[in-house]
Amino acid sequence: MAQLVEQHAAGGTASGATGEDIRSKGLRKNSVGLLGSAVIGLSTVAPVYCLTSTLGPTVGEVGLQMPAVFLAGFLPMLLVAFAYRELNRAVPDCGTSFTWTVKALGPRIGWMTGWGLVIATVIVLSNLAGVAAEFLYLLLGELTGSEAVLRFGDSTAGHVATVLAFIAVATAIGYRGMTATKWFQYSLVTLQMAVLALFVVMAFGKAGEGAAPSATVPDFSWDWLDPFSVTSFTAFTAGLSLSVFIYWGWDTSLTVNEETSGSARTPGRAAMISIAVLVTSYVLTAVAALMFSGTGTEGLGLGNPDTSDNVFAVLADPVMGSLGSLLFLAVVASAAASLQTTFLPAARTMLAMSTYRAFPEVFGRVHPTYRTPGCATVAAGVATGVFYTVMVLVSENVLIDTIYALGLMICFYYALTAFACVRYFRADLGRGVRDAITKGVLPLLGGVLLTAVFFKTLIDMWDPAYGTGSSVAGVGSVFVIGVGLLLAGLVLMLVMQRRSPAFFRGEVLTRSTPVLVAED
Repeated sequence: MAQLVEQHAAGGTASGATGEDIRSKGLRKNSVGLLGSAVIGLSTVAPVYCLTSTLGPTVGEVGLQMPAVFLAGFLPMLLVAFAYRELNRAVPDCGTSFTWTVKALGPRIGWMTGWGLVIATVIVLSNLAGVAAEFLYLLLGELTGSEAVLRFGDSTAGHVATVLAFIAVATAIGYRGMTATKWFQYSLVTLQMAVLALFVVMAFGKAGEGAAPSATVPDFSWDWLDPFSVTSFTAFTAGLSLSVFIYWGWDTSLTVNEETSGSARTPGRAAMISIAVLVTSYVLTAVAALMFSGTGTEGLGLGNPDTSDNVFAVLADPVMGSLGSLLFLAVVASAAASLQTTFLPAARTMLAMSTYRAFPEVFGRVHPTYRTPGCATVAAGVATGVFYTVMVLVSENVLIDTIYALGLMICFYYALTAFACVRYFRADLGRGVRDAITKGVLPLLGGVLLTAVFFKTLIDMWDPAYGTGSSVAGVGSVFVIGVGLLLAGLVLMLVMQRRSPAFFRGEVLTRSTPVLVAED
């Protein structure tokens, strides 16, 4: 039977607030360790999927400075990671950004932060399923040599049916709990990282061979790693927005904190490990791909607009030869693994929002056997399937533009989480140099950087040329999608405010809420 008790966690604030004031939600405790948490963070990011879909567009924006932009995108992620680590030590709650921003910045900002995370997750899930389906048929076509298989995969009906099947399987695995998730992820993450390492080595070994006959690949230069070498600030921010997207998901290590051994410290360490592995693999892959193909706009050049949305599909055989099918398999594994783990932050955020009466009560139900947020997981799966199907039927361009709009959502809730850290620990900032830096200076810098990217991207999105070039009444469709989704959240928040006024009056989740500890 659960009972209310007052506890004080390590890392509490000097102001006397019990930062650990959270409610137990019935999730299975101690089911994930440091390695498992780091693997889940890596899996959610889906590095191979991210690279195949962003190498081309990033080169199109910044050319040879792609590695520099990947490094620049890493900086705000690292700074925000400090905010996540410190907040998790004080408040290890699966609601993460939602819970922390409510406690620091108030219920309305917190609700919108949770909405930003959930809608970003739905967008990513839908695109992950699409990429998994596309590469599955490329792999099957490569193995069977059958044109019929490829034609079926290219058909709208076949593609959508396969996507929905992927979503259903991922939902079922997530529904069954962290133990099934953990071992499934170990195998798929190991596979994709091993194949990516092989691709990098072979691309370095074949440097220059992918250039078109009329083009040459420049020799490696340290300028490739210098973000100040980008000639246009607009191009730099567009590239940075794409770069932010490829790091998104590392914070999943924090959303499973209530199911992790050492919930106050292990998730933060796992997130740091994930980010370090990501930036290393991204920069090495970017340099290797540039050295093999260059930035040309024809043939295998990374700037070729006809292949920019799926670079590995055309580089697999030229770089890896008879092993090219492994790269197709790695992309399928990457997308499938991420498809499954990306359910975790959405489901657990909805669980926390329901627990604290900010969302309908049904999303707070936990399966009695699997100890997972079953209703929230199924809801995320259904929303993803519906969203993808509608987007495909409306226009393929609209689906692509949702990826460009995703950067806006990510910057929105990451920046607010960073500012929440500074606000929450404001009484601690004078206690010493370490507290001032890790709880104040670094999160504040991360929040400012992401806010700058948010507003610059918002301005650029107004132009119909941003993204696929589609527009609605003369306004860029990326702007319409991004702002429209945020406004939809605002409308839903107003509805919930009428249904659950206590939460929005600050009576449910506050800095003085007692901990609800579940006794097994």
